[in-house]
Amino acid sequence: MYIAVPAEILGIILPLLLGVAFLVLAERKVMAFVQRRKGPDVVGSFGLLQPLADGSKLILKEPISPSSANFSLFRMAPVATFMLSLVARAVVPFDYGMVLSDPNIGLLYLFAISSLGVYGIITAGRSSNKYAFLGALRSAAQMVSYEVSIGLILITVLICVGPRNSSEIVMAQKQIWSGIPLFPVLVMFFISRLAETNRAPFDLPEAEAESVAGYNVEYSSMGSALFFLGEYANMILMRGLCTSLSPGGWPPILDLPIFKKIPGSIWFSIKVILFLFLYIWVRAAFPRYRYDQLMGLGRKVFLPLSLARVVPVSGVLVTFQWLP
Repeated sequence: MYIAVPAEILGIILPLLLGVAFLVLAERKVMAFVQRRKGPDVVGSFGLLQPLADGSKLILKEPISPSSANFSLFRMAPVATFMLSLVARAVVPFDYGMVLSDPNIGLLYLFAISSLGVYGIITAGRSSNKYAFLGALRSAAQMVSYEVSIGLILITVLICVGPRNSSEIVMAQKQIWSGIPLFPVLVMFFISRLAETNRAPFDLPEAEAESVAGYNVEYSSMGSALFFLGEYANMILMRGLCTSLSPGGWPPILDLPIFKKIPGSIWFSIKVILFLFLYIWVRAAFPRYRYDQLMGLGRKVFLPLSLARVVPVSGVLVTFQWLP
């Protein structure tokens, strides 16, 4: 049983905010490398102070609200989106014992908090104008459709490792990573999380040519910044979840004495960074999907495949009495 104290909460929030700031810089640098550009290199050495400059600019800008907007809902939506991305990190283990709370329903809690993010988007669109509302509806449909397949994928993993908390799921992969026998499930989970977090090539709710920038078209200053922070914090959160479910979490890649000297939190961070690099590489390499292609991929491909994967996996485990 873990007791949340302010120091532990700050130990989660501050690294997350720093990670979001430098993730944006890393994304711009990697995309510049892929596109044979320099990227940000003016503010500070190698552009390392660019996140500070961007944050200062957003803080100093004047917040503007539309005259027809519902002021309380308009201001609440970005705060709710950002806060949900923070509270979900309470059940993600960074190392053995390095977790704020580790209940047996940790995955269910994480899935529930992730699903609540759609309310912030709907609220933002509904409190702005009709164009933002159209973008919010489309974003909500996209998120909900892919959450179904994500839920079935999590069920497949839980069938293999048993109904355990997040730390026990990681420890159950000491012999073999669940991502090896369940590699197709891992690929579907990765792509579904791209769509569920509105990342390229599935970033239609925020695409510049689609519904005038989507649900956040009326936001400026810190309102826009909180949506931005929430999106990137969700990226880190989902990669942390993917690291816990597939490549073994915090244990080292190889069971060698020299690798065991490195702290588990460092191994966890390395695996998360590798997944984040895949996120950025996908954005730089693939063109944006049309909306009908996006929804068809979720309904006609991932939903049947994820459902069909549950049946043979559970059947094999029951037949050979391999259930945990």
